[in-house]
Amino acid sequence: MTILPKTNALGFFEIRLESIGGLGANLAGKMLAEAGVLGHGLNGSNFSSYGSEKKGTPVKAFIRFCNPEVEIRAHSPIEEPHVIGVFHEALYKTVDVTSGLQPDGIVLVNSERSMEEVKEELELHHGTLAVIDAMNIAVEENSRLNTAMLGALYRVLGFLDADNMRDVIRQTFEKKYPHLVEANLRTFNRGYEEVQFQSFETLNAVQKQFERKLPRLGYETQEIGGIISAQANSIEKDLSGSRQGFLPAFEQEKCINCTHCDTVCPDFCFVWEEGEDKRGRKQMFLQGIDYNYCKGCLKCVEVCPTSALTEIRETLGFSDENRVKQPFPYTEGVMR
Repeated sequence: MTILPKTNALGFFEIRLESIGGLGANLAGKMLAEAGVLGHGLNGSNFSSYGSEKKGTPVKAFIRFCNPEVEIRAHSPIEEPHVIGVFHEALYKTVDVTSGLQPDGIVLVNSERSMEEVKEELELHHGTLAVIDAMNIAVEENSRLNTAMLGALYRVLGFLDADNMRDVIRQTFEKKYPHLVEANLRTFNRGYEEVQFQSFETLNAVQKQFERKLPRLGYETQEIGGIISAQANSIEKDLSGSRQGFLPAFEQEKCINCTHCDTVCPDFCFVWEEGEDKRGRKQMFLQGIDYNYCKGCLKCVEVCPTSALTEIRETLGFSDENRVKQPFPYTEGVMR
């Protein structure tokens, strides 16, 4: 007897996880598929899609379930999922996270904001929205947010037995990291208990069409010889989506302008201005941080000798309110 609440034309129940590298979506997909196959006797598959394997880059994890008598012969990315899990809200800036969502689909979002705020930003008009502050749970339990997201997923899915996932968590961590087993079990349980969800029924709801984002430079639009003519082209990029919940806070009164932070920074985070010291000598003075380029690596915090830079939990609006913009006059060779 089937436990799947619904399936598509091929007989699959499909889940897509939207994340960034380093948050554990790939491992979460593997554990979820393992629990469904070993714990419930379903057929299942999982795989991930990502570019270079580094923290901060967009990652998608795909999970397919079907009844035991159905063979999984499809291995393409999931474009019309029944469930979407969003591990990082900053993905909204670069990725249409709800693309292809079915009319009665479920969207689970890691956020500390209210459900109404998340719903408005996602422009979600149908289906079910679930919100869990997975990052806060992970920080308090000294674990990872992917386990909290799994707990929330089990609650909103309903047809999966949470005890099966608890067994998978034990098996995953007990051999190499036995000291992490209990923390991850607590994190899973809190995700299961603390998630909030609400369904929105709209008459004649229409499925959101999946759109495959095309690269800006393709075989028809690339420069001759494959050259990107603008130097330092990462100036165009918003790297704030790479942060994993923490960023550096700057206190100018404590700063001695030693440039240690700028030396270790991998991007264009620190904004400097020429001035004169008390003796009239020319010197560069740190004005602040351009959070548009900050990936939250916190190397600057480690090397700061005066604690002018400290690690804080990122809160909504902090980076926009405290950003000091870089004075870059040229972008793509055009004066702005």
